[in-house]
Amino acid sequence: MLCAACQTEVAPALLSCPVCHSLVHADELKRLAREAEAAESDRPTEALAVWRRALGLLPSGSRQAEAIAGRVETLSRRVEAMPGGGGERRSFRRVWKAGGWLAAGALLLWKLKAVLLIALSKGKLLLVGLTKVGTLSTMLLSAGIYWGIFGWKLAFGLIASIYVHEMGHVAALRRFGIPASAPMFIPGIGAFVRLRQKPVSAREDARVGLAGPLWGLGAAVAAWGVYLAGGGPIWAAIAKWGALINLFNLLPLWGLDGGRGFHALSRNQKILAAAALGVLWAVTREGMLILLLILAVFQAFSRRNEEPGDRLALAQYVFLAAVLSAMCRMEVPGV
Repeated sequence: MLCAACQTEVAPALLSCPVCHSLVHADELKRLAREAEAAESDRPTEALAVWRRALGLLPSGSRQAEAIAGRVETLSRRVEAMPGGGGERRSFRRVWKAGGWLAAGALLLWKLKAVLLIALSKGKLLLVGLTKVGTLSTMLLSAGIYWGIFGWKLAFGLIASIYVHEMGHVAALRRFGIPASAPMFIPGIGAFVRLRQKPVSAREDARVGLAGPLWGLGAAVAAWGVYLAGGGPIWAAIAKWGALINLFNLLPLWGLDGGRGFHALSRNQKILAAAALGVLWAVTREGMLILLLILAVFQAFSRRNEEPGDRLALAQYVFLAAVLSAMCRMEVPGV
C-alpha cells in the first residue's frame, strides 16, 4: 500500500512509513481514540479494550505508543478498583492499614470464596473454551493420556482442574481488555493461553498470572468439599493433585505464574516471600516448597529490581503458597 503523506510504497506489516515516518493506520487510530474517549466515563472496561487495539497499531517505543500505554495503565487501575472488577486492591489497602498481615490473609480467604462464587455464577465463561475445537480436541487428547496413567475418573478431574486454572487467566485478561486465545492443552504437560498483546505493566501481568492459581485453588477446594460431602475418595485425590499442579505453577520462573507474580515485587518483597516460603516448609514439610524457596532466593539476589513493589501480589503469592502446600499434605484415602 501507499503512504498517505508521501506516497511511498509501504509493506503491509509496517506500522509507520519508512521515509516520512507517518503512521500507517492514522485514520483508524483517530477513530479508535474517539470511540475509547466516548466510553471512558461509563464503560471503562470497554474503553480499555479499545485503547489496547489502538496500541497494537502503533510502533513500539513511539511517543504515541507511550502516551496510550499510560492511558491504558490508568484505566487498568480504575477497572481493577471497580466493584466486581478487582476492588480487592482498594479493600486490601484498607485492611493492611487496619490489621496488617492477619487481616490481609482474612481478606484473601474471603476473596477465595468470591472466586468459588464466580466460578459458579460465570458458567457461561467456563463454557467458552469448550466451544473451541482446538481447546476441546487437545483437552480430550490430554485426558486420554492421563486416563492410561491414572484411570478415567482422576484423568478427567485433573483436566477439569487445569481448565479452570486457565479460565482464571482468561477472566483476568478479559477484565483488562487484553486479547488472548482460548485455553490450549499440551498432552502430558499442561495447558496455556496465548496472549495477543502484552500487559502494559508488571502489576497487570501479576494479576493475570496469579489469577490462574487463584481459580485453580478454588477448583481444588470445591473438589475437597465434594469429598467431605460424601463424594468418595476420588474427589480428595483430585483436590490434592490440583493443589500440587497449582503449587508447581507458583515457581518464580519465567513462563510460569509465579514468575509473573514475582516480577511485580520489589527486592525486599521477594525476600519476604522467600522467608514466608521457608516458614511454610518448616510447618508443612511439603517438598515442593524447597524448590520454590531456592528459586525465590535466587530471584531476590540475582539482579536489582526497579519495580516499586506490589503488596497485593505479595499477599496473593504467600496466601496461595500457604493454602496449596497445606492441601498437598492432606491424607487421601486409597483410590
